[in-house]
Amino acid sequence: MKKLLFLLAILPSMSAFAQTEPTYAEKLGYPKGKKVLIIHVDDVGMSYESNQGAIRAIREGVANSLSVMMPCGWVPGFVHYWKENKDIDAGLHLTMTSEWKDYRWGPLAGKTNVKGLTDSEGALWRSVADVVKNASPDEVETEIRAQLERARTMGFEPTHLDSHMGTLFATPEFLERYLKVGMQEKIPVMFPGGHNTAIRGEEKMIDKQFEMTQKVGKQLWEAGLPVLDDLENSSYGWKGPANGDKSEKALQQYKTAKYIEAIGKLKPGLTMVIMHCTIHTEVFPHISDSWPTREGDFLAMIDPQLRKYIEKEGIVLTTWREAMQRRQKVK
Repeated sequence: MKKLLFLLAILPSMSAFAQTEPTYAEKLGYPKGKKVLIIHVDDVGMSYESNQGAIRAIREGVANSLSVMMPCGWVPGFVHYWKENKDIDAGLHLTMTSEWKDYRWGPLAGKTNVKGLTDSEGALWRSVADVVKNASPDEVETEIRAQLERARTMGFEPTHLDSHMGTLFATPEFLERYLKVGMQEKIPVMFPGGHNTAIRGEEKMIDKQFEMTQKVGKQLWEAGLPVLDDLENSSYGWKGPANGDKSEKALQQYKTAKYIEAIGKLKPGLTMVIMHCTIHTEVFPHISDSWPTREGDFLAMIDPQLRKYIEKEGIVLTTWREAMQRRQKVK
């Protein structure tokens, strides 16, 4: 596959063209003018709390998709559940980092095969910057394929691929390998290739970057894969009420309001809304200090007020599995 570096070349402005094109949601047969959401939970398999938060967010709430961190210790716990509940839309949260201090994991390809991905503790690097500095694209692809292989060894065929901490979007070479595996394996990949209204603003994309996303979107579509029109990825920054109240009631009200505000700003099309859900235990705060935002996400997903808002607005909920099924029917 050709390098994607050429996509960073200066191209004619496509902004006006993009606005008049049908959305990818329309191309997939979803109603014109509708907001179509994949409400997606990351970091499944990371811990017991992450598994239960994701499962309950789907079974009791409005979330409808998730992805699994294959190098992590609670992967079997989720996969065993999934085998009895295969209606759950589950993908791979391709993991090239191990960010926490006292709770860590290593590469599935083995340290000797991907030395550039491992730190002095034998774990994956803590930061995206360290991965970029030390790992080669070949090592990244080797680890992507090892994570996919483990899933398949366990009898788990993912509905899609996405990227933990956005590491696979950090360089054109990493992105190329991520897209390459998805296209070769015919597995949908998380990539916003449409109007990108929300993610363009959040990431402060310059025109050249936006034009690159348009090109990649077309490439994925031509490869027979569904493409996102947009990505809403700001929820991890919603830390909690300004007054510091971390009670369940306060976290739920705060996060529900944030999701309603964010969804309200979305433009029509197929958008993936990303979050991280955990239930409360005494243990999880020792894993990560991010527990308030993760518990808040879970509480928002099961909040009847959020469901009422989605229903009142006529928002369509879908999954990666359904999007791929629809793509296979498009000529």
